[in-house]
Amino acid sequence: MERIGYARVSTDDQHLDLQRDALQQAGCSVIYEEAASGKSADRPELAQALKALRAGDTLSVWRLDRLGRSLPDLVRIVTELEQRGIGFESLIERIDTTSATGKLTFHLFAALAEFERNLIHC
Repeated sequence: MERIGYARVSTDDQHLDLQRDALQQAGCSVIYEEAASGKSADRPELAQALKALRAGDTLSVWRLDRLGRSLPDLVRIVTELEQRGIGFESLIERIDTTSATGKLTFHLFAALAEFERNLIHC
């Protein structure tokens, strides 16, 4: 079981140091890093991180907004991880889907995202 980190900054003038340090302190053995807008669907380092994860591993991010482009995108990614038997951890929000409380917290986010989508479609 491995803890893999993903760090992202939106612009070239931002620095990954804070995220990298936090992920290293959290025990990440590998950290995938990139500078890409959160709105961009093209995030090759994220794709590599997701590809490297195996059942029993955990994907760690510094903050939720580093992973998903939107709440529905975040929910989709974490749901796919869960289906593959992979945990998810956000350090700042203290969400860890390998625990019952973390799963509940994340599913509350998912329910809010679904509610938002339903309001938009009505």
